[in-house]
Amino acid sequence: MNRSCKYQSLDKYLTNSDIDLLRKSLLNWFKRDGRHWIPWKLKANGELADPGELLDPYPIWIAEVMLQQTKLGVVLPYWRKWMQVFPTLDALCRADEEDILMLWQGLGYYSRAKRIHQSSKLLMELIGIENSSDLTYWPIDLETWMSLPGIGRTTAGSILSSAFDLPISILDGNLKRVFSRMLASFQPPAKDRVRLWQFSGKLIQSKSPRNVNQALMDLGNSVCTFRNPKCKFCPWKGFCLAYSSSDPKMFPVQEKREPIPFHVIGIGIVLNEGKVLIDKRLNGGSLGGMWEFPGGKQHLGEDIKLTIEREVMEELAIKVDVSEHLISINHSYSHKNLRFIVHICQWIDGEPQPLASQEVRWVEPDQLCNYPFPAANSKIITALINYLKEDRLRKPD
Repeated sequence: MNRSCKYQSLDKYLTNSDIDLLRKSLLNWFKRDGRHWIPWKLKANGELADPGELLDPYPIWIAEVMLQQTKLGVVLPYWRKWMQVFPTLDALCRADEEDILMLWQGLGYYSRAKRIHQSSKLLMELIGIENSSDLTYWPIDLETWMSLPGIGRTTAGSILSSAFDLPISILDGNLKRVFSRMLASFQPPAKDRVRLWQFSGKLIQSKSPRNVNQALMDLGNSVCTFRNPKCKFCPWKGFCLAYSSSDPKMFPVQEKREPIPFHVIGIGIVLNEGKVLIDKRLNGGSLGGMWEFPGGKQHLGEDIKLTIEREVMEELAIKVDVSEHLISINHSYSHKNLRFIVHICQWIDGEPQPLASQEVRWVEPDQLCNYPFPAANSKIITALINYLKEDRLRKPD
């Protein structure tokens, strides 16, 4: 049997005793080295939950959605602030979407925040406002959670196992990496999803599934890491085929990716009588509901000032005089790389119209912090405030 076939058949040869041993060694490692401090995994008094004890699903749900495509260290301050502002499901239901986006500002993937708001209303209809503080009225089935906007199988499973200690498996990025190495899978995780889910399902059990899932995530986070796996500390190294191959970093196999496109975006800071013009993005598009400065993609061979003049006219139906360069910013998204080239503009003629947006508004520069902008705009706003301060100093009284 060649190496590839041997590796790919490991999961078929694991006996129930092997699975029990894997689970036991994992939980022993977790008891010693796991992350037992994650606030939404604790009771209100800060203590660990006993097996089978219920935890409030509301903060867990918020955290799990925040953690989609985002690391724990980034999420923690956002989650804490969220829980101060919207401490209950009822508070979230009654919140204004713009306030939610303001709180989410800088966390990225803003559609997640809007889906949380949508889901809160659906959950409230299901639970009932009079029962929202009673944990026993919250749904405990995978299908109901997966029916909510923005919640997939892993997010739903993590909510249910964390809050209700239910034996429901998960398969996040950490687990895909751990299992792909354990099985030495020569398939990229996306193409080996069925087998990886099956392996995750074998490991979950009715006794303390909350800890099993958290232990798996912690193992991937601190030991079976992407670049430098610490195999000598792994409780599973005796079973891991990637470890026995002496090259764990071969796994998981990466799919060939298409080159990420790069675009230059011209941005106009349109000023008139001390105010700056901003517009609100359409709800149906990317970053919907967020505010922005007008601008758009530079055409091939086009001067950036002409780009800004053209885009401002197309978006807002106004003429502007594009003057000095304010700032340039490189910003990367998962699917594209952008360079924002920002210029100061003076309004010349025309009444601003929301031709490609929900709304346009003239605002005082020091009020920009009260509007939810995409993350890259924070540097633009800071540069603008500094520019206006220096401009006032340059002008005689």
